[in-house]
Amino acid sequence: MEGILDLLNSPIGKTIINGVAGSTGQDTNKTSGLLTMALPVLMKAMERNAATPQGAEGLMGALSKHDGGILDNLGDLFGGGVNSDVIADGGKILGHVLGNKQQGVEQVLSQKSGIDAGSVGNILKVAAPILMGVLGKQSRQNGVSNAGDLGGLLGGLLGGNSAPQNQSFLEKILDADGDGSIIDDVAGMVLNSGSKKGGILGGLLGGLFGKK
Repeated sequence: MEGILDLLNSPIGKTIINGVAGSTGQDTNKTSGLLTMALPVLMKAMERNAATPQGAEGLMGALSKHDGGILDNLGDLFGGGVNSDVIADGGKILGHVLGNKQQGVEQVLSQKSGIDAGSVGNILKVAAPILMGVLGKQSRQNGVSNAGDLGGLLGGLLGGNSAPQNQSFLEKILDADGDGSIIDDVAGMVLNSGSKKGGILGGLLGGLFGKK
């Protein structure tokens, strides 16, 4: 599988980055860096949630409403400004996925990305429905129909058990209190492992944009 850095450099990835940056008034390079860090964190949080029956049921229900159609209409999504309903949906997704960890996660991502925490939150509200669309599309392609399948899908997209150190960093960022004490290590892992096979970026979201 190709990593997320490859996907963000693909035409559809660039459309997402430019669209998210433009819709939130942020620098494109900073937005790209933020999404590179944030998407694995959100997926790790989903994996955590899916480990409980209630969490898995909730995520399955959410994926049933996100069929990937948003990926087919990115031009419309960003062309006239992101619809308020999409942003509201993103806010709900973040609330469900991150819960009381949301503020701490946004603060940590803010400190490393150089984007203020409020803007980080706005970017994540736009990115979250797109990520759910990606996961919804992949769940259909893989015939995910129960909690066990869902856990396997998320674990596989995060690199499975091949990179326990990377998994540990994602756990730490989700448990951070916002003091930034571990963010340099986390960002170093994410940004420097893009060319390595088997790392989190080597296995994350590969093939979801038509690449195998």
